[in-house]
Formats: sequence, C-alpha cells, structure tokens
Amino acid sequence: MPNSKLPVTALLAAALLGAACGRSEPRPAPGASASTLAAATATPPAGADSALDRAADRARVEGGGSSAPWVVEVSDFQCPFCRDWHVNTYPTIKKDYIDTGKIRFAYINYPLPIHRNAWPAAEAAMCAAAQGKFWPMHDALFATQDRWGELPDPSPVLDSLAGAVGVDTTTWRTCVTKQAMKRLIQADADRATESGARSTPTFFIGGRMIEGAQPTDVFVAAIDQALAKNGR
Repeated sequence: MPNSKLPVTALLAAALLGAACGRSEPRPAPGASASTLAAATATPPAGADSALDRAADRARVEGGGSSAPWVVEVSDFQCPFCRDWHVNTYPTIKKDYIDTGKIRFAYINYPLPIHRNAWPAAEAAMCAAAQGKFWPMHDALFATQDRWGELPDPSPVLDSLAGAVGVDTTTWRTCVTKQAMKRLIQADADRATESGARSTPTFFIGGRMIEGAQPTDVFVAAIDQALAKNGR
C-alpha cells in the first residue's frame, strides 16, 4: 500500500520514474540537446559501411523538414515501458505532430544489458532500416515483444517479422549475420549515454530531457513549448 504520509506529488513522481527500464550506472551530466543528438547519428562510426549506415539512419527519421524542431526517442525494443509509450502516446504524437510536419522525430537505439534480446531486435530493426523499412519493423517488434523477448534464440521470430514487413530477406539476413549495424547501434548507445540518458524510454525535446513513459499530455506540452520557441 502506498505511504499515505507522502504528498501526492511525490507519489506521482515516483510512479513516473518507475515507468522506465534502467541501468545501474550513475548518470553522466547531460551534454546534448535533441538537435545535436539527432544530428550526430548522421556521422557513420569508424569502420562502418558509410552508405549502408546513411541509408539506415535516414530511415529511422520521420516528420518535417530541416526547420522543424527535433524530438528524439532513446529506446530499447525489449523494454515494456517503451512498448507502452509506443502504444499509448506515439499515435497521438505521430498524428498531430509528425504527419503534419511540425516536428522531426528520430529513434535512437539504447539496448540495455538487462534485456537478453534487445541487441538482436535492434539489429533486426536497423537492417530493415537499411532497406527503408525501419518503421514497419519498429511497429512489428513492439507488437510482438512478448513472443521474442525471452527466447533463447529470437532469430526465427525476427526473421518472420522481417519477411512480413516486406524486406528482401536474403539481404536482411546477410546484414544481421554480418552484424553490419553493430557499430551504428553502439554509436547510438554511446551518444545517448553521453547526453545523459540512463533508462528507456528517454526523450530529448528541444533542450529538455524527459524520462519514462509519462502521460501523453507531458509530451504534448513539451513539444508545444519547443514549437513556440522555434516560432512555429
């Protein structure tokens, strides 16, 4: 039973902070805004296939043009709170802000070590992204999280999902087998950590960082504030 001596605001804050999958390491000082974190993803990590990485990077960005403010989601496909945000809040953000071109939205990979299949899922998504199919694979992974999340070998399910979203499965399997997206995913995670993220989902909206699958109204208010600052 909740501690009745705690004020309602403290109880609410505790509940919101709990709506995230976290790491045990201390959080570094925040060092990036949404725009700088998003822009950094366009720089291929050393040793990576630049053309492949650029294609994958572009595919996980959606929304408005170069003048639209950024909203960056730092996420883990096996995190149940990331799935909750995708189910409960993302549709509103997509309908009202992404599809209308008001914002640019980017997904940053942050596969946590506490999730056994977070890395394979991220690789599956980014190999689909290299074929322009990131968002269909993104949706499919969250929709089937309970099917593949704790499997000793998730590859049969991930393979099935890739085929269902319409990728060239031979090319996709080669990408996954060669771990062609590994450097890009690790670069994502490193940049997210450097920016102050320590849990998923974490969001960077303008100069603000929001942790956890908080209510939709929290994100609407933050985005509206970023739009107002941007004169939109």
